Amino acid sequence: MTTLLQTHALQAFYGDAQALFGIDFSLSSGELVAIIGANGAGKSTFLKSLTGLVRAPREAIRFKGEPIGGLPPGDIVRRGLAMVPEGRRLFPSLSVEENLRMGATAQRKGPWNLQRLYALFPILAEKRHQPATSLSGGQQQMVALGRALMSNPEVLLCDELSLGLAPIVIREIYAAMPTITGEGMTVVIVEQDVTMARQVSQRIYCLQEGRVSLEGRSADLTREQISQAYFGMGTGIAPQEHAHA
Repeated sequence: MTTLLQTHALQAFYGDAQALFGIDFSLSSGELVAIIGANGAGKSTFLKSLTGLVRAPREAIRFKGEPIGGLPPGDIVRRGLAMVPEGRRLFPSLSVEENLRMGATAQRKGPWNLQRLYALFPILAEKRHQPATSLSGGQQQMVALGRALMSNPEVLLCDELSLGLAPIVIREIYAAMPTITGEGMTVVIVEQDVTMARQVSQRIYCLQEGRVSLEGRSADLTREQISQAYFGMGTGIAPQEHAHA
């Protein structure tokens, strides 16, 4: 499989505070990779670095072999990376359909359009003229996911898809993933629900305090290995060592 996206020794800062310490990550075409970790582990910062929302050294992030670290977010979307942000970030003054159309401003060609999205999430077709923020939390998440798909990305980055949603709604949203990946989409999900992350992904990265504490095939990692990497308990698995000032 072709390596589509990779980071090498990626560091990230908020002012003087360092949030990521030398993250090495790779994503192959067609994969679904999950990133897990406790609150504050650096998961969202990692996705924001990939999408240009947090500055990164140019060479630390490569997409299709090209360095993209620190490029403006709009450039990164046009190249083929799109994010479903934590908290959805819908435009409150716009309708469901108008929010979805905002994703198409990248003008990338691909399979996703309003018709396909309404087939995937029929409730959005019913409510397409309503203000997006008048919908339930789960329906708003569908809008946020749909808006990202409308940019027809090669890589879809999903930050905390299930946060604050009822289990039945989470299942409904994740039930759409095989359709999305069936189009050849490569997906990264940040997920606090470890069971869900293992079910839907081929590989898992666990972050702890801004470092990769575990990486492996989802089917091969034991519950004990994951909990040790997640909570940082004494473990036989050595977290990656990274020197930092």
